[in-house]
Amino acid sequence: MKNKITILIFLISIGITFAQNEKPNREPFVLRLAVDSENYYQQEIPNSPYFVKDYILQIFPSEKINIEVEIDNDSIVSMKTVEKLEFPEKTITIDFKQEVKDGKSEMMMLTVKNPFNKIMTYDARMFIVGRDELLKTSIIPIRPKLTNFEMWNDVIITLILDNWKWTSE
Repeated sequence: MKNKITILIFLISIGITFAQNEKPNREPFVLRLAVDSENYYQQEIPNSPYFVKDYILQIFPSEKINIEVEIDNDSIVSMKTVEKLEFPEKTITIDFKQEVKDGKSEMMMLTVKNPFNKIMTYDARMFIVGRDELLKTSIIPIRPKLTNFEMWNDVIITLILDNWKWTSE
């Protein structure tokens, strides 16, 4: 009986440890983006999930996100945001930022690292300053084990990334 209790406590502690690395929601923050040398865009971003729906990721400038992905036969089994990079071989790293020079937006840059041995693709839509609609944007497929850099001149408030796919070369 004592061994069963010890094993049960051990299994519970492993589950708690793994769950502690999950980070499903972003902390609230104030998003402030330079538009030109005199104007900026500002919005309060509440505590909210990174995945707004099944495998549909929303990312704001200044966020860096680690996404652990389980794939089976080129299909997603699970995707979850995590605090620490514990399994680099199955974790996509995404960094979205604004480059500013002299108080003016120079560009927006999205960096995506593909840890898999397969080509990774996804769709992207952006919500930009001055427009009231999501706009589709093209994304270059990411070759295995490489990092892509996507750049835009528009001031992007948020990106929606979805339709994730992996294919062999």
